[in-house]
Amino acid sequence: MGGIARASRVIGGAAVMALAAALAACGGGNDGGSTAGSYGFPQVAQDDQAEITVWVDADRSGAADAFKKANPGVPIKVVTYDGSANGSNSFRTKMQLFDRAGSGWPDVVFSTQNNDAAWASQKSGGKQAFAAVLGDGLVPQATLDGFTPGSLDPCTVDGKVYCLRNDLAQVVLWYNKTLLAKFGYAPPATWEEYQALGEQVAREHPGYIVGTVGDAWTPEVFFWGSKCQANGITGPTTVTVDTGTAECKRAAAMLDTLIKNGTTPNVSVFTPEFVKTYSGKVLVMPGPAWYAGAIFNNPQSLNVPKGQLGVAAPPAWQGDTAVTGNVGGGTWFISSHSTNLKAAAKFAEFVTTADDYQVELAPGYPAFAAAADKWVKKQESSGYYATDLQAIAKAGTEIWDGWGSGIFSQEAIWAKTMTPAIADGKSLVAMLPEWETAIKNQAQVNGYTVQ
Repeated sequence: MGGIARASRVIGGAAVMALAAALAACGGGNDGGSTAGSYGFPQVAQDDQAEITVWVDADRSGAADAFKKANPGVPIKVVTYDGSANGSNSFRTKMQLFDRAGSGWPDVVFSTQNNDAAWASQKSGGKQAFAAVLGDGLVPQATLDGFTPGSLDPCTVDGKVYCLRNDLAQVVLWYNKTLLAKFGYAPPATWEEYQALGEQVAREHPGYIVGTVGDAWTPEVFFWGSKCQANGITGPTTVTVDTGTAECKRAAAMLDTLIKNGTTPNVSVFTPEFVKTYSGKVLVMPGPAWYAGAIFNNPQSLNVPKGQLGVAAPPAWQGDTAVTGNVGGGTWFISSHSTNLKAAAKFAEFVTTADDYQVELAPGYPAFAAAADKWVKKQESSGYYATDLQAIAKAGTEIWDGWGSGIFSQEAIWAKTMTPAIADGKSLVAMLPEWETAIKNQAQVNGYTVQ
């Protein structure tokens, strides 16, 4: 799964300080020894034989293993951390420690978040930006051009690319084809039909559900897909926030109805409660591409039997074009401090583009277009799905560009402000002004001018 990872072994504070003190082990350098390089940023002296240190979350350990198998001659040290999952901000916090120490930066870092380029592209504590510029020769332009159009937008700041996307997490409509046929229902094509289905299910089949609102990425599923202008990043330090629009209100009103009637419960999909209560009870569920393996085709979760799970395009609002939100989709950064940029770039390119990982092993829909096509064919050939997966591919090109990738975490804001309100039975429509205030406050704390 991309941006939402259930990571395991987190690097502790003591380990961070030890790493900061061990420059040689982590492949880094300080600005004092840097010289202007050919890639658009200052570089330390390079050593093509130097070991590179790569930080991954637990779910991306397979990517590192695949690289080592394909490149046995490249010395690499792999460190597992939480991947900044659920807005923990650990990636940024640890790099700030290394900035203060003047050494210790890892050569490559994976993050589950899409908002890291906003800070990693900027100077910190007098040090040069952590993220290396990729588009000035470090990564071939042909490689950058091979990513799905729009997929590198979260990696692009002031026209420069600072990271590579691992996977896309476009929202689609998952549904149980067997159950829908049994009950005489059809997959909804519009959000109005989706709400009507939820109301019908509540009357005719109580206990069955059409979605959930228990996770921090709820706004990315429902509000992003409604073109709600809650997160309009218009520049490196500017954001437009307006949750009072009709687009925000229509999504909130729909959810108010479905939360009240029990068809979109306030339960996280990654809890034992969800699995116990709703196994065999999910009729439809809007959610990211990675729900396929993380929730439905997972013995530890819903474990939907072969031949039942179908996928349809994300619903559209009547009179509007269909767009989708994006729930995660990890990013890979190369450190501008690396003493072996050649190996670091080779690793980052491999894990984002090579079939060895992205097609054969990756659980999510690859951001690299050629790998994505092959990934879809491989998934379809498994015989698990009740439909083809072309809706996933199409949705990958329909992610709405009005929702940006700022430094602050929308998921953290939602979890703190809106999730407790839902638990208290409050109306989302009534809470929209409070959500807007919380977003504005967090943006301003992070130096944004709010428009």
